[in-house]
Amino acid sequence: MVVASLSALVLVWCFFQAPVTCAAPVRGRSDGCRNNATGLLMGCHIRQHRWQKLKMLILRRRVREFCSGLFSDGKAALVTLAAIGSFLSGIVAFIPGMAVG
Repeated sequence: MVVASLSALVLVWCFFQAPVTCAAPVRGRSDGCRNNATGLLMGCHIRQHRWQKLKMLILRRRVREFCSGLFSDGKAALVTLAAIGSFLSGIVAFIPGMAVG
């Protein structure tokens, strides 16, 4: 149970608090906003960017654009891999007999 709760905590941190680049779509820039953001699902300090990435995940035609941004730079790739790893460790914690040891 401890592993599952710590995995969930890391997953929430990756989604909402990890330091990454905003990368919200900006008119006139192909790479998006370059401000610092908090988490994979949140934007930067600009009000319009705050929930823009989370809305991209909800709208079906923009999910591909959101997923391509997960590995756009080194910081985002590292946080994405941490989120995937914590998700998998949480799944393994709930399946009996799958953990080694």
